Amino acid sequence: MAAINRDDVAHLARLAHIEMSAEELDRMAGELAVIVDSVKSVSEAAGDDVPATSHPIPLNNVFREDVVGHTFTAEQALSGAPDSIESRFKVPAILDEA
Repeated sequence: MAAINRDDVAHLARLAHIEMSAEELDRMAGELAVIVDSVKSVSEAAGDDVPATSHPIPLNNVFREDVVGHTFTAEQALSGAPDSIESRFKVPAILDEA
């Protein structure tokens, strides 16, 4: 069992400005001790021979060649637009600026 006792929890509660009853201090001391023991057991399992991983299975990115395909001219792109100006889509203003 980890060396976290009621006094340690009370000190941390004072530092965090958290009011805790005697029952809460006792319960929290037990819960924190379990957490510390769990972290300690995981730390023991992950030795120098175990590589660090972010995923349990290896991930590979899938890339495709960046090939230019069919592109529209400005006229073709704007052909279905309700309104355009200077080869651009014209949309309603959303800000009160000129």
